[in-house]
Amino acid sequence: MRETRKYRALPYNPKLKERAKELRKAGNLCEVLMWNQLKSNQFKGYDFDRQKIIGNYIVDFYSANRDVVIEIDGSSHDNKVEYDEERDQFLNSLGLNIIHIAARDVLQNLDSVMSYLNRHPFFNK
Repeated sequence: MRETRKYRALPYNPKLKERAKELRKAGNLCEVLMWNQLKSNQFKGYDFDRQKIIGNYIVDFYSANRDVVIEIDGSSHDNKVEYDEERDQFLNSLGLNIIHIAARDVLQNLDSVMSYLNRHPFFNK
């Protein structure tokens, strides 16, 4: 079930709407594999969005149920340490928790990634 109040309370840059749509259509393999595990409340009954706009950022996955952002870190994050830190600080300032998962882990051992998330404190409060 969608946490509508929390969902709508987040800052939103409408100028990123087309970019978020493009990212969903592009179908990065790691994100598609992860999405297949998270969509339709499959993961512990939590509602997730893919390529969610929060402020001036587009996050890979967001669950208002748990105030959690999941970021799949692949080559697009290379040489963007400052940008990623700035984004994480902004998201944390909104009360969101961020989980970073390496793209190679999603590709090579998705079962372990899902086991890790299943045990993660953010999903077991």
